[in-house]
Amino acid sequence: MRYIIIGAGAIGASIGGRLTETGAEVVLVARGAHAQALRSDGLRLTTAHGTSVHRLPVVADPAELGELRSDDVLLLAVKTQDAVAALDAWGDAEVAGGGTAAQRLPVLCVQNGVESERLALRRFARVYGLCVWLPADFLEPGVVSARCAPLTGILHIGLAAGGADARARAIAADLEKAGFEAPVVEDVMRWKHAKLLGNLSNAIQATTGLEPDPAKAALLLRAIREGKAAFEAAGIDYVSEAEQAAARGGKVEPPPGIRGGSSWQSLYRGTGSIEADYLNGEICLLGRLHGVATPVNDVLRQAANIFARESLPPGAMSIADLTALADEAEARA
Repeated sequence: MRYIIIGAGAIGASIGGRLTETGAEVVLVARGAHAQALRSDGLRLTTAHGTSVHRLPVVADPAELGELRSDDVLLLAVKTQDAVAALDAWGDAEVAGGGTAAQRLPVLCVQNGVESERLALRRFARVYGLCVWLPADFLEPGVVSARCAPLTGILHIGLAAGGADARARAIAADLEKAGFEAPVVEDVMRWKHAKLLGNLSNAIQATTGLEPDPAKAALLLRAIREGKAAFEAAGIDYVSEAEQAAARGGKVEPPPGIRGGSSWQSLYRGTGSIEADYLNGEICLLGRLHGVATPVNDVLRQAANIFARESLPPGAMSIADLTALADEAEARA
């Protein structure tokens, strides 16, 4: 199999780099300064085993690869706000022997949140979810760090619509050779919904900074309570905290020096967009569909989007000010 990593950022480059270390064939998809650095200097990937430079094929779009191969696997690792453009571009690509990628090739959704699978299922016939537990840094072009140990990460994999198949097991085998644990599960979206609850903290970290604070923990608990209430109203099942803890069990321990999460890193790099609409915004959507008030998550979503649009530096807001906005929104709800 050849792995085409659509979005070679923190997660995509970590997976692609580790796969290539095992001899797997990997293509990175990137744009701008990051693509230029990857082409000129290679992917500089630091793991718990040290730093390696991987010189891999880098393309911006399918046209640069030409006709895709029937054994290609697409890993969609762009942020969800960029998923539609990527799915459309790659879905229309022709595959050797006839048909398009959307008709014939598997696509793995490697993002936080649960919306990318739905977007992909509208376009692709073979869609898999990947629940990612892989702390990694991507702060400058061409340079990625994923230094957790003893495993680089845990990647639950399964069919987005439920179930598992031989292809999922084959992909999981490649991932496990590359330093990941990759459980093949029948209910991958249960895992992704549970991860979503944890990712409700992304907006808090991005706007108020990395320093731990009891007030940040308290605000997150309020956001999670809304999320659980929305899941219950919508009839959505999710993996318990105990089941997640048992699955991780000290297998992916980050070293000192890991910076912020994915949303914090988006602000740090000044990307101009952030994934809050598909994290806190997912809870808002469910709440509005099922009659559950979600004012805290709506405040977090709005605050994160303002930071991205106005290119504010991560951590520029005090937790007291963010909590006050949440308090006011709850009072109005």
